[in-house]
Amino acid sequence: MTNREFSVHLPLRIALLAFVAVVLQVTTVAQISVFGVTADITPIVVMSIGLLCGSMPGAIAGFAIGLFVDLSLFQTLGITSLLYITVGYWAGRLHELRDPSHGLIPMLLAAIATGFTGLGMAVIQFMLGVDAPVSLLLLEQIVLQMLVNTLIALPVYELVRRWLYPALPGDPRRRRSYASSAMSPLQRPSERIVRLSGSDQR
Repeated sequence: MTNREFSVHLPLRIALLAFVAVVLQVTTVAQISVFGVTADITPIVVMSIGLLCGSMPGAIAGFAIGLFVDLSLFQTLGITSLLYITVGYWAGRLHELRDPSHGLIPMLLAAIATGFTGLGMAVIQFMLGVDAPVSLLLLEQIVLQMLVNTLIALPVYELVRRWLYPALPGDPRRRRSYASSAMSPLQRPSERIVRLSGSDQR
């Protein structure tokens, strides 16, 4: 299956969304503590872009948002980008392979993305020798942040969807599904009768 084709306006909307998401995270969301941890909307935004646009836009957006996060927080460049590329790519692959329509999918993916980035950040920093001890307290904070991000996943996903929707073209798979099928959904009963009668005559 091919990636969703995107219009000229889609990269511009994704770029502006990435900028606003990181600025909002650093200046506002990071200042609000819930259950002793702060929410992080950036992995949710990356996941949402991948789930809506496909693997390549998701991976590119993940790289850009991760790099912007590292620059904003004066972290080691590339760590967050590497993790967010993975999040955006695999959310996009899920869209391309399964095209999930269940309303709670963004909540599940937000929890997975948050846990993956939290654990991945700790492991990479440990391997690089950064003073970030892996302990039960860190794992507890990651679990709590997964919970908080899961609670805000649907509103964030809906905002991303509404922002990107005008630039999203129709999915060509849905059009091909009827064109390539042997029978139209509106003509299945009659065509089955014709085919069965034809096979009996043979």
